[in-house]
Amino acid sequence: MKVLETKNLVSGYGETDILHDVSIELKEKEIVSIIGPNGAGKSTLLKTIFGLLRPRGGVVELIGAEVTGLSPDRIVRKGMSYVPQVDNVFPSLTIQENLEMGAFIRTDDYGDKLEEVYELFPLLQERKNDKVGKLSGGQRQMIAMGRALMLDPRVLLLDEPSASLAPILVGMIFEKIIDINKTGVAIMVVEQNARETLKISDRGYVLAMGRKVFEDTGKAILENKEVGKLYLGG
Repeated sequence: MKVLETKNLVSGYGETDILHDVSIELKEKEIVSIIGPNGAGKSTLLKTIFGLLRPRGGVVELIGAEVTGLSPDRIVRKGMSYVPQVDNVFPSLTIQENLEMGAFIRTDDYGDKLEEVYELFPLLQERKNDKVGKLSGGQRQMIAMGRALMLDPRVLLLDEPSASLAPILVGMIFEKIIDINKTGVAIMVVEQNARETLKISDRGYVLAMGRKVFEDTGKAILENKEVGKLYLGG
């Protein structure tokens, strides 16, 4: 079952189109990676899907319902969460306060969900009363992902989750993405660390100059010599 689909999506900034007729899909329980060179439109794609940018053409469907052009607060209520690359935590608040902020629109008791997040990220529970501003980049990324899960989404969008992290932390973040996916959340991830994200992905799409130029399983993309030479550094 498709939980997310774009059809011929066109989007951009000002008078400039960045995305051109991009059609992709994410199925239930999948991890799908979006890779490509800088400026390919990867982050623009996620922002348009999540309603931060209004598409100029095409359609976005979430769990079988059209959400094209809806605002992020409405899209969140329909089952999608998004973790941006930067400014994705509140440094002046504690870990627990950050996670609770993620449940801001819930009217029910979110205690069980909070416990589930702590089970996924035990380190966060150990330090739940620490101010986030004192934590490492990897810890902040875990908090951002945990907060996105507080609304119990069906679909999670991740924009460059390993950006600026020390190499030892990159592996940890990808392990956590797998753990989240195992709970039943379908994940679409934009990532410059293409080889690592393809290793954990069911499928992948390659964007270049705002267009989809290739798609296949994660394994097949890794093994494709031409794609590797053009987009994976040889």
